[in-house]
Amino acid sequence: MTPLVIRSAQDAIAAVPYLLGFHPSRSLVVIGFEGRSGGTCAIRLDLPSGGAGRVAALLAANGFTRSLVLGYGPAGEVAAAATPMRAALAAAGVPAAEAIRVAEGRWWSLTCDGDCCPPEGTPYDISASAVAAQATFAGHVALADRAELVASVAPLRDPAMHRATERAEKRRLARPRGDAEDDLASVLALLAHVRTGIRPTDDEVAWLGLLLTDLRIRDEAWIRIDEDAPAADIAFWRDIVRRVHENHVPGPASLLAFAAYTAGDGGLANVALERALDADPAYSMAVLLREVIHAGIPPSKLRLGMNPDQLATAYDTHTHRKAG
Repeated sequence: MTPLVIRSAQDAIAAVPYLLGFHPSRSLVVIGFEGRSGGTCAIRLDLPSGGAGRVAALLAANGFTRSLVLGYGPAGEVAAAATPMRAALAAAGVPAAEAIRVAEGRWWSLTCDGDCCPPEGTPYDISASAVAAQATFAGHVALADRAELVASVAPLRDPAMHRATERAEKRRLARPRGDAEDDLASVLALLAHVRTGIRPTDDEVAWLGLLLTDLRIRDEAWIRIDEDAPAADIAFWRDIVRRVHENHVPGPASLLAFAAYTAGDGGLANVALERALDADPAYSMAVLLREVIHAGIPPSKLRLGMNPDQLATAYDTHTHRKAG
């Protein structure tokens, strides 16, 4: 995501749904900003929450020097979570410039000890914010809640897709072995849909799902994700994840997670990884990406920077080492 410029509490309130991908509720959100990372990072915890020390350590380790704390929920729960969080952030060298509670279209400062804030709270309107306009212009959306985000990658369970998968499996069994070059050519032809925006047919999706069970083929798709402008990749892989057979979900879901995280959409990346790991808890790409996200590593540090020739060389080197 293009870095959002946050200059006030209302800017922060407007930014959070776009940083998370959905409007939070019963949550504590910590935004890290400034410092060598050169961007922002939003971490969400459910209320009631713990983990203040872990969040503070992650932000500090990734070079952030200031933070904001926003609580969404009842006043008592928000205060109980925000107080230790502010202390942990200060101790880690990432002090909170402000801490606020957000509820029912109003916000209250948690750092105000006197008459600096009205007791009824300060109203806000996200739709009128320049931050919201900036995020919308960049093509980002904020869903109503996390459940809606989860639903956006949920399986469609179309009987026609089931039949297409059966046809793909018969096709694979009937063909000669050792068609790696044909498989790659087939995948590259299917990936053309990413740029054209044409929705793949059920048979194309089923065949792609089968081919991506080959890690070399999956990696060929991985290096072709546009890390500078991944919106088309996100749309493509989200569609594939929803339609492909459950046995073939881990590859497409991990590719969606990578594209989403590259775009700064940690919320979508997380729910995509949940799909991948529910299907295969040991799927290596999903496990790696989960560790990256848990470590708070910024998307800018996750770039692959690999082209097809370099990937081929890497695989050839690995194969020769195994043979030796």
